[in-house]
Amino acid sequence: MFAVTAARFSPEDPLAALHLGDHPEPAPPDGWTTVTVRAASLNHHDVWTLRGVGISADRLPIVLGCDAAGVDEDGHEVIVHAVVGEGAGHGGDETLDPSRSLLSERYDGTFAEKVAVPRANCVPKPVALSFEDAACLPTAYLTAYRMLFAKSGLEPGATVLVQGAGGGVATALILLGRAGGFRVWVTSRSEEKRARALELGADQAFAPGSRLPERVDAVMETVGQATWAHSLRALRPGGRIVVCGATSGYAPPAELNRVFFLQLSVIGSTMGSRDQLARLASFLEQTGTRPRIDRALPLADAREGFAAMISGDLFGKIVFTP
Repeated sequence: MFAVTAARFSPEDPLAALHLGDHPEPAPPDGWTTVTVRAASLNHHDVWTLRGVGISADRLPIVLGCDAAGVDEDGHEVIVHAVVGEGAGHGGDETLDPSRSLLSERYDGTFAEKVAVPRANCVPKPVALSFEDAACLPTAYLTAYRMLFAKSGLEPGATVLVQGAGGGVATALILLGRAGGFRVWVTSRSEEKRARALELGADQAFAPGSRLPERVDAVMETVGQATWAHSLRALRPGGRIVVCGATSGYAPPAELNRVFFLQLSVIGSTMGSRDQLARLASFLEQTGTRPRIDRALPLADAREGFAAMISGDLFGKIVFTP
């Protein structure tokens, strides 16, 4: 079958590690099934894999891709849950399993005509969602859903600041936050991306580090070191930062004096559970909210999508169709 794989690691030039071509079809073990992929979406995780981050060389070559929607062996339209782990013993939350992995880390991923997954990782796709929309959900939108509705501790009407508008998670935070009744503020270095965020439903958009009109109830943090000080200053007393990533660096000054004096909370958040993915799909069905897709490309043109992500030339998700 045709697939997009990481053939080797190339920290400086990740596109050089990308291979497009034939790959063996999956042979699912007991308890697994094969999904025929109708659409898959790109994440920064895929670029990190090409750079050699979070994966060992003995896993290569490996099919890239965490996210997909397609048709299972029984003809059911499904969304593929990207987290492979054991929920039992972890409160039903497989993201708390220390041995968990994402598709394309230990097992071949979704950038192929077919992908093998545990049967439990197949979530029914609502008829109202297209395959392209559904393929955007398992990583970026599920991460945003969990941050907003499970980790923030907020009620509708609260104000949240999203750092770094433009990326997949940040875009999802704007769309889901607006649909969930939050007042959403965003930051971005790009004037164009600030304008696009307002078009998506953000209430206000600011340059990074700007003084805000008032302090916010929570900050959704995906950038890390470059925005951390601003995130702390932006919070009201008792507010919280929900962190799902740190694309600009992992070691900012902690400013513990501000944390304890203002009784701030720092909450980590990673992906989401299968049950949360099912609820996210229902949320989109009920609210009419749909993912922002920057572009849809044939899987054979995946190199173009990777190049756009590496350069930052995107606003929303990049979707591949086999």
